[in-house]
Amino acid sequence: MRIGDLFYETWHALSANKGRSLLTILGIVIGIAAVIAMTSLIAGVQNMLMGEMGLSQARQVSISVYSPQGITFDDLDKLAQGMPEYEVVTGASYASAEVSTADGQKNYTSIIGARPEYFTANGTKLKEGRFFTESEEQNAARLVVMGGGEMAVQMLGIPDTEAVGKTVRLGNDDYTVIGVLETSTFMGGGGTFYAPYTTVETRIGNTGGIQQIVGFAREGTDMDRLVETTQTFVAQYFNLEPENVYVSSLDAVIKQMETMMTSFSLLMGSVASISLFVGGIGIMNMMLTNVTERIREIGLRKSLGARRRDITKQFLLEAIMLCVAGGAFGIVFGFLAAWGLGQVIGAVQAGMTVTPVLAPGVVFGAVAVCVLIGIVFGSYPARRAAKLDPVESLRYQ
Repeated sequence: MRIGDLFYETWHALSANKGRSLLTILGIVIGIAAVIAMTSLIAGVQNMLMGEMGLSQARQVSISVYSPQGITFDDLDKLAQGMPEYEVVTGASYASAEVSTADGQKNYTSIIGARPEYFTANGTKLKEGRFFTESEEQNAARLVVMGGGEMAVQMLGIPDTEAVGKTVRLGNDDYTVIGVLETSTFMGGGGTFYAPYTTVETRIGNTGGIQQIVGFAREGTDMDRLVETTQTFVAQYFNLEPENVYVSSLDAVIKQMETMMTSFSLLMGSVASISLFVGGIGIMNMMLTNVTERIREIGLRKSLGARRRDITKQFLLEAIMLCVAGGAFGIVFGFLAAWGLGQVIGAVQAGMTVTPVLAPGVVFGAVAVCVLIGIVFGSYPARRAAKLDPVESLRYQ
């Protein structure tokens, strides 16, 4: 039997009872849709996180240490000299000041004092304007970078796109807004002012010195090893026990996130495999029913010269086509479900945009699984049909 004839006969047999065929593949549709929905949604979440963090931020290292004598930028310069694996070792101080909001109320707001390289090391991104320069930091300029989101509306009563160049009063001084940060769901950036370190220390005060240390490693550095060496070196520099120094890298956070997402995908795949198994049983049941209903047809084909392998191929192809059709519907419905869930997440969590990603490898994998299910669960009915005696089949009523 030619391939074209084989496909024609298979299509004719399946389309003869469309309703039963559609109900039979329902388990396959649900299983594949669940896998596609979860994998594409998880891939979308990963892309969103990576987009917010930035690939270079895998090189970011956060250092927490308590030094009784305080920490200065001279200390940070010496730490950078002793750890050449870093491009930058910088820090920031925290303060608060009274601010007048757009509705005339008085509130306290957080202010972070930093040097320009802090923004590079911390992966901070601008939406409008610019960061302050090194000379502005040295001269204690009265400039601030404002957090994103609704902060400009709350403080100035205007959208953040119009905030650059406006003046905000912090404490006893007026400060010019020179930049507005992008709002990041996971990386922060809202509700805080950033000012030059010297400005915060001399004009606002009450910071307690440098309270946050951030390092930015050179490209190609082994981050796991760097975390260990940093903890040891910083502890020795400040004469502290290593356990009193906490060092973490964003690279480790990214790896943990990837591991968690992979584990969740495997879990969802395991749950979906139950539906696929049930769907496979449904395929087998329908094919056995088809064999019973078409015994006379099988006998006629054999009497006209059809061989066992021809009968086997026809029934096996029917099972495979059923599964592939179920997989196709599952892929479409799964991606639509992922898109819908992404919209729901965006509506519930403001500023969080999840765009599902349907990787070609996942699609090919889904099709391969469907073909495998068709072969596994269609083999027994196909062999049973091929073994029927043509004479007895023609006599079957």
